[in-house]
Amino acid sequence: MPAKPSEQEEEYFARREFERRKKALAEKEREAAEEERLRVLAVARERCPKCGAPLLAVKFQGVELDKCSRCQGVWLDCGELEQLAGEETGFLVSLKRIFG
Repeated sequence: MPAKPSEQEEEYFARREFERRKKALAEKEREAAEEERLRVLAVARERCPKCGAPLLAVKFQGVELDKCSRCQGVWLDCGELEQLAGEETGFLVSLKRIFG
């Protein structure tokens, strides 16, 4: 029959179990926070930042923009302004390419 673990052994294993549970709880909290962040982002992307009304997808010069159904504001995602501006031309742009 095995001997009863010493008090130090009991404390060691209790501490390890506590740390394991603490890490598991922290991981669950991180996952829950990330899920909440993604949920809020999904809702926010479908709403106008100015008035909160639903956004409608509108094609303009081949780029899909977001237009507010209430205040008629137009919202651009990352890179859409550059797509609309197109390739810059002209003498100064050429100089910038050479020396920039």
